[in-house]
Amino acid sequence: MTPAGHDAAVEFEAVVRRRRMVRNYDPDRAVDPEVRDRILSNALKGPSAGFSQGFELLVAEAPSDLALFWSVTWPPEEDDGLPHLAGMRRAPLIVVPLSHKGAYLDRYAEADKGWTDRDEARWPVPYWDIDTGFAALLMLLTVVDEGLGACFFGIAPGRIAGFRAAFGVPDALTPIGAVSIGHRAHDAPSPSIPGRRRQPGSVVHHGRY
Repeated sequence: MTPAGHDAAVEFEAVVRRRRMVRNYDPDRAVDPEVRDRILSNALKGPSAGFSQGFELLVAEAPSDLALFWSVTWPPEEDDGLPHLAGMRRAPLIVVPLSHKGAYLDRYAEADKGWTDRDEARWPVPYWDIDTGFAALLMLLTVVDEGLGACFFGIAPGRIAGFRAAFGVPDALTPIGAVSIGHRAHDAPSPSIPGRRRQPGSVVHHGRY
């Protein structure tokens, strides 16, 4: 007998294997609204410390919003030496995951968490950014499952103020990056060295180093 859930497990493995960063999109094919909504809905299903849910998503898909996003984050005149950006700009959908540190500090100052203040020093790592990253990864995996392509990329620190001003993003929210989404077009292989991905034997340490 096939174990319960076996087919689903195989399908998930295929999604993980197929995931890669896509840097060129078909400009004539929009992302179906139902597919877009599934991608966004799945992003909300990631874990968050204390169930703080301290992240939000800015969605840009109107041509004017997409043009504005690129103008304030990566103006065309700065493309020198980065030919993939032309393909990135063809994406019909951009989602910017925004972390909300204050939501975590507030949540852990509540009575059931045992802390009596919002001292950021109590946190060993910035879970607000980590949990927002989980949301981004769920979007990347959902995109593959839907037969589309996506790429996670950063917004330069010097561009964040302009991004906030252009889209009315409150200062309390910080973009951890952006996700371009669309139907794949032919793109050149990543410049990464072939075979560079580390194997479990060099990454996983059982018991101790």
